[in-house]
Amino acid sequence: MRLALATAVVLSLFTIPTMADTSVKLHAAGSLKAAMSDIADLYQETHGRPVDRTFGPSGLLRERIEGGEAAEVYASANMKHPTTLSKAGTTGPVALFARNRLCALVQADLTVKPDTLLATMLDPQVRVGTSTPKADPAGDYAFQVFDKAETVSSGAGETLKAKALQLTGGKDSAKAPEGRNPYGWVMETDKADLFLTYCTNAVLAQRDVPALRIVQLPPVLSVGAAYGLTVVKDAPEAAWQLAFFILSPAGQEILASYGFSVAGTPDAP
Repeated sequence: MRLALATAVVLSLFTIPTMADTSVKLHAAGSLKAAMSDIADLYQETHGRPVDRTFGPSGLLRERIEGGEAAEVYASANMKHPTTLSKAGTTGPVALFARNRLCALVQADLTVKPDTLLATMLDPQVRVGTSTPKADPAGDYAFQVFDKAETVSSGAGETLKAKALQLTGGKDSAKAPEGRNPYGWVMETDKADLFLTYCTNAVLAQRDVPALRIVQLPPVLSVGAAYGLTVVKDAPEAAWQLAFFILSPAGQEILASYGFSVAGTPDAP
């Protein structure tokens, strides 16, 4: 799919008029905010065109684009949402441009290791936080972890889904104060004992709240996340240039610096 998008970019350079005085409208998953901001800054510096950035839960962004909100480049934390837009004819082809995986963000006073993570999450006294499924892919990936738990221990999956606190990523989720990492803030305000989120998010949360710990998921529970990129139909040349820039070595290097696996690497186990 990267080849398809690259081909579309090249063709667009001959068919779409240049709009030198306009900005590029980027809609991207919240987990991409730090990395994509750096990519957008570098694109602005090298191409001389500003990038308007909108970050949020991928599912909610998809709904806004479907509702007619002005957008040109859409970077999702999964492949499903951009593929839905592509199949509807709203956007062009979809390219996998980065990979992530889930980790557990844990309060300092909670004793847990990878091999005890499942038992800890099943403990009735332990509050397990997730993002909101369907609205935010991080929530969908967390529930995939719970599905894997079911294969390890009968009944574990439904127990975890029932007790999961969907604290972020929804339309009505509480918002972190300006400048705060949302996951660090959720944990610092004691809304959960353990939170399943992207490993990249966990690193940023730990920078915000150093006392937090990051626990890797054991192989039997590990879930990888594939990120999809697409360009809205009839978007200007600059939108395709930005998409191609994200896929370029410069864009991929920035993503890697924030802990994302580059698009060409094998999927996480």
